[in-house]
Amino acid sequence: MMKNADHPTQLFLENYIGGKFIPCSRHIDSVDPSTGEVYCKVPDSGKDEVDAAVQAAKAAFPDWSARSPAERGQVMNKLADLIESHLEEFAQAESRDQGKTITFARTVDIPRSAYNLRFFASSVLHHTTDCSLMDHMGCVNYTVRSPVGVAGLISPWNLPLYLLTWKIAPAVATGNTVVAKPSEMTSVTAWMMCKLLEEAGFPPGVINVVFGTGPRAGDALVGHPDVPLISFTGSTATAQRITERSAPFCKKLSLELGGKNPALIFSDADLDQAVLTTVRSSFYNQGEICLCTSRIYVERSIYPEFLKRFVAAAREWKTGAPSDPENHNGALVSREHLEKVRSFVALARSEGAAVLCGEGEDPLVLPGRHAAGYFMRPTVITGVAQASRVMQEEIFGPVVCVGPFDTEDEAVALGNGVRYGLAATVWTRDVGRVHRVARRLEAGLVWTNSWLVRDLNLPFGGVKSSGVGREGARDSYHFFTEVKTITVKL
Repeated sequence: MMKNADHPTQLFLENYIGGKFIPCSRHIDSVDPSTGEVYCKVPDSGKDEVDAAVQAAKAAFPDWSARSPAERGQVMNKLADLIESHLEEFAQAESRDQGKTITFARTVDIPRSAYNLRFFASSVLHHTTDCSLMDHMGCVNYTVRSPVGVAGLISPWNLPLYLLTWKIAPAVATGNTVVAKPSEMTSVTAWMMCKLLEEAGFPPGVINVVFGTGPRAGDALVGHPDVPLISFTGSTATAQRITERSAPFCKKLSLELGGKNPALIFSDADLDQAVLTTVRSSFYNQGEICLCTSRIYVERSIYPEFLKRFVAAAREWKTGAPSDPENHNGALVSREHLEKVRSFVALARSEGAAVLCGEGEDPLVLPGRHAAGYFMRPTVITGVAQASRVMQEEIFGPVVCVGPFDTEDEAVALGNGVRYGLAATVWTRDVGRVHRVARRLEAGLVWTNSWLVRDLNLPFGGVKSSGVGREGARDSYHFFTEVKTITVKL
């Protein structure tokens, strides 16, 4: 599908519009985060390219929406088969493009991308609609659901194909056609997927992929009058712009945004399991997952012991070349993002906090080409004030703040004391406390004594500044369809 990742020739991506690859006159450099080297040219699309894609999607909509869910599902399952048959190529490309380890891409990103397609191809077959009988009026009421039209999908750079298919799958399963814009920093696997669409059986125009930046391609998509709904995953600041831009058109919006997720660890917790899982939840995928833990609050009686074990475990979390199966973390996605993450650590130091391991404490020297990569060790900070930007703002990297609490009420107040509300974890053996604290936490997801256990049938999304709407089997079905009530006089 593509040349070996070590091949010196640069990749030149093209937009995929109406079933054809279309060259673009402008390009953006895409960098291998593990080396800092430009290896790919990504289209810098704008209004014209987006409009062409929207027109192709509109033309494909009547035929695609008229097909049965089962017929659409067959095509989706074929695409899943093709992705799986090229799993290693996709994993190698995702690792090089994003900086994550090949192990993570091989075991998480690409398998989940295929599963997203299979899941929605199946789940769309099992929804029911509503019906009511009004005997006194001699009427029967029932509902039907229809696809909305052209779906605008904007996906992020941290889990590129994983989150792109998480949007494409429910959109096309319900009969919509798609114009998708992946992140300009991680576009390669989307381009590779486009090479498989014809073989899978997707008619031209059902899935269109336009590459480019948010201010050019993204803005043109969000502001297009023939795109009635937008599904976006990314930053809260960008979501605010999307909301403003789409307001004149009254578009349907699904916004999955940032998090500043707390872990509350009570004195009766299984400490071994809490340490093991919280290291993973803090630093998985370089901390570049919206669900990662970034604030840890520990009951004071076990705080010293937890901190000692947690720092030791963080130091064992290996960072280095993404191709090395011994490494847990690869590189952060870009130089700019690395500097942003480092700036929060510097801010914490300037405010008197203690950096116990990681950035500035444990040197990281990588040989050869990786010496210029964007690597950062897992970093643990204590003594950060609750009002500090370090504790309040999303860092989105391998940095976590740890502090003590004395009472359950204090733990909940600390957990809720930010503007975000995506996810939280609670560690305790007290079943009553599990339910009590979970209900009080301002978060869309709460895990207890675990992390990242996901049933795709159930809602996914956040509260407060972490998003608008939910994703999942039923919620995505409702978002990508319009409901109509029909009344029949008997």
